[in-house]
Amino acid sequence: MSMLYLASGSPRRRELLGQIGVPFTTLPTVIDETPLPNEAAAAYVQRLACAKAQAGLSSLAVPGTAVVLGADTTVSIDGLILGKPREADEARHMLRRLSGRMHEVPTGVALTDGTRTQATASTSRVWFTALAGEDIERYLATGEPWDKAGAYAYQGRAAAFI
Repeated sequence: MSMLYLASGSPRRRELLGQIGVPFTTLPTVIDETPLPNEAAAAYVQRLACAKAQAGLSSLAVPGTAVVLGADTTVSIDGLILGKPREADEARHMLRRLSGRMHEVPTGVALTDGTRTQATASTSRVWFTALAGEDIERYLATGEPWDKAGAYAYQGRAAAFI
């Protein structure tokens, strides 16, 4: 039986696999997450999921005995991919753009054993309540927006916005 590796440092992804009782080993990877020109959000996350799975597989000493799972999620609104904010002003801008509106949250997943790669993407629609400036500032002060596409994660305090 092949060992499953999760090519991600995401606590949420580890939690999800743990919830369903799947044994795995975490294998964080670093890849270039720059969107390609005119790349659709669903294609973007599927490409990144494949790249993470391939990078994870390449980092193993004996890749033929492993299956690697890669995944990526982003936020998209008005045809724009909202990545992880680098600073507070960028996070504020993202949250203002999402305020009172519907946006999409595509997730791509890929599984590879080095011989075959299976990949897919799924998109959820999310509606945000209208956010006042003080709501945004309070949320920024929690530290949650950092390292999150679109400056939020629905599993945390941002659940109150949805």
